[in-house]
Amino acid sequence: MIESIKNIEMKLKNLPLDEIPEAILAYRDDERASVQKLLNSYLKKKEKLDAERARMEKMFLYERQYADYKAICGIDEVGRGPLAGPVTACAVILPKDCKLLYLNDSKQLTAAKREELYDEILAEAVGVGIGTVGPDVIDEINILQATYQAMRIAVGSLPVQPDLLLNDAVTIPGLPMRQVPIIKGDAKSASIAAASIVAKVTRDRLMCEYDKQYPGYDFAGNKGYGSAAHIAALKEIGPCPIHRRSFITHFVEEDVDAAE
Repeated sequence: MIESIKNIEMKLKNLPLDEIPEAILAYRDDERASVQKLLNSYLKKKEKLDAERARMEKMFLYERQYADYKAICGIDEVGRGPLAGPVTACAVILPKDCKLLYLNDSKQLTAAKREELYDEILAEAVGVGIGTVGPDVIDEINILQATYQAMRIAVGSLPVQPDLLLNDAVTIPGLPMRQVPIIKGDAKSASIAAASIVAKVTRDRLMCEYDKQYPGYDFAGNKGYGSAAHIAALKEIGPCPIHRRSFITHFVEEDVDAAE
């Protein structure tokens, strides 16, 4: 009796992708075009999985290079450039046997994928620390120093203190452990990529809350960055308490302190 296409599809659907190539051998002589199309679709899925595993193998290059360190921490930040809201840093220590896939620079991922990975990272990580520094401090000490401060807070809030930091391009003043700055590190190190994702999701969620508190600027949509609509609203409504006064002088002529 010829097996139905629906039954073949159900069998393949319930198999782990790693078992697909062997399972497909049982149907290689089935000449039905719909069956061959189905088999090819699952083989492509397996090929994509293999390609992702190979990419992630490269993403753990630095973690393997410094494997003698007990707790390797990736650090990244988000929010240096916006006109409003905090700068947020994240520090992530992944387990030595981490099997997470799809970690990448958060800007290369969709919002839905970031949200998915956020939950996976928090479930998998040895430790996650968050540091947030608000607009008032950014205006007082400048964005670079505020970024360093957010990173120090993130490291200090980890449940396990790291003995090596993998940083996205910077060396953070005031920390005692060894640091390895990596240019474009969020695309080269799994630990930094994980930190970039958690930092991005954390700040984006915060900006969505600010959108409810300070309507009219579309913080949920622009996340505080200087979109045309945001700048137009800033000129029309004026700044709100989470605007960075030192960042908006080109857009408002009034005394920015008067909007408190």
